[in-house]
Parts: sequence; structure tokens; C-alpha cells
Amino acid sequence: MYDIKQWRHIFKLDPAKAISDADLEALCMSQTDAIMIGGTDNVTEDNVIQLMSRVRRYPLPLVLEISNLESIMPGFDFYFVPSVLNSTDVAFHNGLLHQALKQYGHMINFDELIFEGYVVLNGDSKVATLTRATTNLEIEDVETYAQMANDVYRLPVLYLEYSGQYGDPETVRAARAYLTDTQLFYGGGIDSLSRAQEMAAIADTIIVGNVVYDNIKEALKTTRIKERT
Repeated sequence: MYDIKQWRHIFKLDPAKAISDADLEALCMSQTDAIMIGGTDNVTEDNVIQLMSRVRRYPLPLVLEISNLESIMPGFDFYFVPSVLNSTDVAFHNGLLHQALKQYGHMINFDELIFEGYVVLNGDSKVATLTRATTNLEIEDVETYAQMANDVYRLPVLYLEYSGQYGDPETVRAARAYLTDTQLFYGGGIDSLSRAQEMAAIADTIIVGNVVYDNIKEALKTTRIKERT
């Protein structure tokens, strides 16, 4: 069994976006720790299974980040279930988890299920609109969500999601200070090695997504955070 606590770098692939076989091979044979499949819209059973079957040819962990019940299927190493802590809609706190357990609870291996506390911080993003997230947060608000994830809910993962926008390192550092057991994921706007290094110095794990489709060479450079200096 893979240990996600050891993961420093994850490539996140959107099943609704096209990626060539050559680019996919380059990602999967890079120094990344895992591939995560997930997206906000147009995530279907067909495009998830197609992307999963392509990634499965390579020897690295594969994660499905659940965005809807229709795209859940066997064959992944882990299933990440987001709970958007700053959403104003209870459906995005525990509604998806409730429905997943109701439908699949009898067949779930709970060692493969990872509950993620999400804090969405880019108000212009699709995920913020979809989840009705309150994104005009002060640093103290983000610290409180970190404390909530670590000390109250005792979640395995807190994911600070800037969704395409590069985040504020001081905000990420403030959240980091409140986490003793919860693993800190950071995602958003990592489009260069320098940005990857900056956020990797604070967060436990960085998620690299959009740059995969915009500039594959820069995406691959972000894995250098794992190189020993």
C-alpha cells in the first residue's frame, strides 16, 4: 500500500481535457509521486475510465478525486472525497460523501478512502462558483479552517485550492502553522519550478494541474522539487 504522507508532488489531470500519449507518458515516467484524476465540470464515466486506462499502464499511484457519483469506478489506488469547508452549501460539506456511502458503502475499502478538507480561495474559479464558497477570507479565517481540519475534524488532508491562480505564500504558511497531523496540500498557479519550490517549502504536497496543458516542459520541471541538493 502506498503512503500518501510521503507524497511531495502530484500531477492532477482533468478527464475533460485532451492530453497526448507522449505528454501523458512524460508525466507518468517523471519524478511525480502520483497522478490524480479530477475536475469540476464535464467529468463523466466515459472520460474518467478512458484516462484511467491510459494512466494504468504506468507504475505509479492513481487517485480519483470524486466530483460526482456517476464517475466513481473501481481500479484506483485511492479515492479522495472533498469537503469544501468554506462552502455555504451543505451538499459540498458532506452531501457527496453521504450519497457515496449510501450507494457504495457496502463495497468500499476504507483504507482507500481519503477525506479532504478543502478551502477554496480563488473567487473567480469554477469550483468556487459551483460550491458557493466564501473566498474573501482573512488569514485568520484560513488559520481557523486549518485548526478545524487538524484538531476538530482530524482530517488526513487539508487542501488549499487556488484553482489556477497562484496563492499567497503567507496565507499558506499561516495554515501550515496550525497543522500537526493533517497533511497540507497546495494547488493553484504552479507554472514554474520557482513557484513549485516556493510552495513545496511550505506545504507537504503540491498539486500541479493547469500547466500540464499549457506548457508540458514547465510542468515536468516542477518535479525537481524532489531532487536532493
